[in-house]
Amino acid sequence: MSEVIKIRKGLDIKLKGRADKIFMKAPGSATYAVKPVDFPSLTPKIVAKPCEEVRAGSVIFYDKYRPEIKFTSPVSGIVKSILRGERRRIISVVIEADGKDAAENFKKGDPASMSREEVVENLLESGLWPVIKQRPYGVIASPADKPKAIFISGFDTAPLAPDYDFIMKDQEQDFQAGIDALRRLTEGKIHLGLDARYPAAKAYTQAKHVERHYFSGPHPTGNVGIQIHKIDPINKGEIVWTVKPQDVAAIGRLFQTGKYDPSMIVALNGSEVKKPVYYKLLRGAEISSITKDNLSGDHVRMISGNVLTGRKVEEDGHIGFSDAQVTVIPEGDYYEMFGWIMPGLKKFSVSRTFLSWITPNRQYALDTNLHGGERAFVMTGEYEKVLPMDIYPVALLKSILVDDIDKMEQLGIYEVIEEDLALCEFVCTSKTPVQSILRKGLTDLRKEME
Repeated sequence: MSEVIKIRKGLDIKLKGRADKIFMKAPGSATYAVKPVDFPSLTPKIVAKPCEEVRAGSVIFYDKYRPEIKFTSPVSGIVKSILRGERRRIISVVIEADGKDAAENFKKGDPASMSREEVVENLLESGLWPVIKQRPYGVIASPADKPKAIFISGFDTAPLAPDYDFIMKDQEQDFQAGIDALRRLTEGKIHLGLDARYPAAKAYTQAKHVERHYFSGPHPTGNVGIQIHKIDPINKGEIVWTVKPQDVAAIGRLFQTGKYDPSMIVALNGSEVKKPVYYKLLRGAEISSITKDNLSGDHVRMISGNVLTGRKVEEDGHIGFSDAQVTVIPEGDYYEMFGWIMPGLKKFSVSRTFLSWITPNRQYALDTNLHGGERAFVMTGEYEKVLPMDIYPVALLKSILVDDIDKMEQLGIYEVIEEDLALCEFVCTSKTPVQSILRKGLTDLRKEME
């Protein structure tokens, strides 16, 4: 093992309801959805029309400003509906599955023997290119760019995060084929971040042509942005790409089979889940396909993703494109009078405000209540305690609020996306919407640079 990079700053939020390491095959979902809202800064252009028949791998929509980037159906069936929001913004395209498993054919072969152009074309045509994200900005990578490196975080430290060592079991061949494909996309290194506290999956330890780095510490140690900051920070004008482990394996399956395989392993967890386990399903499946008859109450918040960065979904909604967990916690729409003067033995606190600090290993059934409203944005020093990066987060956010592009660049906006500052939002005494402010800054900066 190489030298372990130890992260001191951060915060582990211990929630009840971690998924047991048991694989379950999810019941078939009646519908599947591909959601443009899962991709920041995407303006979709619809190709498939309502009632039109599609196959797995058929193009549903593409990026209006980068038409080569396509999004494809995870199943064969009929386009049931195109859901729109405010100003006719497309929220999701829903496919009604027909159970026939008809699929489009794509190029099959060893990616190590293909040219970069062939690999890129195969990923674009199959709809798998969107799994490759770009830093800075946290958007879908541009096929025309050549990144200085590609980063893969082999573990996740977010609350109730899935165990990727467990998920990647028996996926050694797929993962290696995916690595071979990614090698054609960069002249730099492929960095693989691993958790030094536990034995890594064989898919990681046996992978060739990667540079392994071991980390230890609290959340957000598992965030790929933190790992980039510690290994090879991003400077102005530089580009790196990031890919999640399951998406690497999906790329590998594409080249081995010539088919778009949208299968995912998702952890269903949270204090309101009766039997939290892992489910194998297809991208964009209905939430109800795994939560039906498995929740403790009716008044709950279902989240596609983790509690810090995930997106709220209704029971008839669908799982996000690359989300590897669904979290269910109590809804917090209640008023608590003088809650701050109570002993708080069952309340989680970052500081020692409540007596719960005397039981550091306690697990909590936290809800969505903010316990207060937004107030003056002041310096408290709380952000710096949970952000293991050499930037000044409060100053960065204030520079975004006043649209000071030069200050944003100087204060390190190129290195961060929402997940990196999610803990700052969680501990914020001012209840400031940190992640939405940061996304606004990233969007504005990208427009300015184009």
